[in-house]
Order: sequence, then structure tokens, then C-alpha cells
Amino acid sequence: QVQLVESGGGLAQPGESLRLSCRASGNTLTLTVMGWYRQAPGKQRELVATMTNTGSSHYGESTKGRFTVSRDNAKDTVHLQINSLTPEDTAVYFCFGHINNWPPRDYWGQGTQVTVSS
Repeated sequence: QVQLVESGGGLAQPGESLRLSCRASGNTLTLTVMGWYRQAPGKQRELVATMTNTGSSHYGESTKGRFTVSRDNAKDTVHLQINSLTPEDTAVYFCFGHINNWPPRDYWGQGTQVTVSS
């Protein structure tokens, strides 16, 4: 079992920055991938950024450039730095974890709300 808890969301104005954090607990040594997805109102959940336990990152097509994912394996934590926020970034941001060991499985946090509005 793995539990993921997000923090750092909130209200921001366009152009500002936010830093989201996700702390994992439980069987964290098996989390080969950690990262972030987001879901805006009326839209499907989409990839934001992920990072493997060896430091390889992957970004979604619409989240390259302004988003930076980082991971601290020792602290079982993954972060998401979002710069130059736009209203289209408004969404619930979900922490994501993946285990490759059998059986492969995904874990999700409850999400943290990011609202960008002027």
C-alpha cells in the first residue's frame, strides 16, 4: 500500500508561480515513477510531468517549459514547480505513483486545487 498526499495548491494570479509537493508513505521503495497529472473542469485528466526513481523526467505536450518536476527519493517526495501561471492551468493537480514490481499498479493522491485568476 502507498499513500500520496499533495500540498501547495491555492489561488494565484497569472504570471505567478506555485510549488506543489507530494509526500508518499507506505511501500515507497517500490515507486519507480512519481509525478503529476491534472484535471481541469470539463476536461480529461492529462499528464503534467513524471520522474523515475533514476531521475528521468517526462512532460506532457502542453506542460513543457513552464513546469519542472523534481524528486527526492530519500524523502519520498516529488515536487512540481509551475512558473508563469495562466488561467488554463486551473485544475486539480493529482500526485501519481507507479509500481513496476508485480503486480504493476498505480496510486493517486486526493489532489490539490490550483486556481489561476485575475
